[in-house]
Amino acid sequence: MAHVLMLDSGVGGLSVLDDVRMALPAIDISYVADNAGFPYGTKTEMEVATRVCALLGRLTERLAPDLIVIACNTASTIALAHARAVLDVPLVGTVPAIKPAAEQSKSRVIGVLGTLATVRQPYVARLSADHAGDCTVLLHGSARLVELAEAQLRGENVTAADVAPELAGLTSQPGGDRLDVVALACTHFPLLLPQLQAAAPRLAFVDGGPGIARRVAHLLGDKGTQGDGRGRALFTRMDDEVDALAPALHRYGLTISG
Repeated sequence: MAHVLMLDSGVGGLSVLDDVRMALPAIDISYVADNAGFPYGTKTEMEVATRVCALLGRLTERLAPDLIVIACNTASTIALAHARAVLDVPLVGTVPAIKPAAEQSKSRVIGVLGTLATVRQPYVARLSADHAGDCTVLLHGSARLVELAEAQLRGENVTAADVAPELAGLTSQPGGDRLDVVALACTHFPLLLPQLQAAAPRLAFVDGGPGIARRVAHLLGDKGTQGDGRGRALFTRMDDEVDALAPALHRYGLTISG
C-alpha cells in the first residue's frame, strides 16, 4: 500500500492531487496545507527553504510516507534541492510547465504566470533557456490569484472579471498581443481555469499536474496500484477558514484530520 504526502502552503495543491488521484486511485494521500505559513509566494527564499525543510522533516517522522510531492511551484523552485539533501524519502517537485507551453506555442510568445517568488527564480530562467530558447517568455507574478483560488474553495464567487487584471499583467507587456500559451506556474491557478479561459478565450493554459502524476506513478511502480484510496487533509493552523473548506475538501476525497 502506497502512502503519498503532498504539501502546499494552502489548497492550491489540490489541482495536483486531482491529477495524481486520477492516475493512481488506490494510493493513500495525506494532504498538508501549511496555512500557518501561507502564502509562500510573498516570503523570502530563506524563509521558504527553512520552513519547508523543517516541516517536511517533522511530517516524515510522524506520517512515514513512501513518497513526498511538494505541490507548490514556489516551494519547489526554492526548497526542493535542500529537502532532498536532508530527507531519505523520494521527493517530486512541481516544475513550471515552460516546456509544454513552448511545444504548443505557434506564435513563439509564451507566458509564465506564477507567484512573485517563483517567476523571479533563476530556475525559471534556466527552464526558459533550455526549453523555450526560440520563444519570447513573458513573466508575471500574482499574489491575487492565490487569494482568489483559496476564496473560491471556501465557497466565495470568483468571476472572469476578477482574474482579468492578472492576465493583463502578461498581455500588456511588449509582445503580449502575440501571446498564445500560458504556463500556470502556481498550483493554485488551475483551480481558476474556467475563469481564466473565460477572461482570455484566445489563450491556451498548461500546468505541471499531469507530469507530476506520471512521475509519481513511475516512482511508486506496482505499489501505486495497492490501497483503498483514503485521503486526509491536515492543516498547520485550525481556524474558521479551515472549517469553510470542508465541503471542497470532501469533493477531492479528503477528510480533515487533526
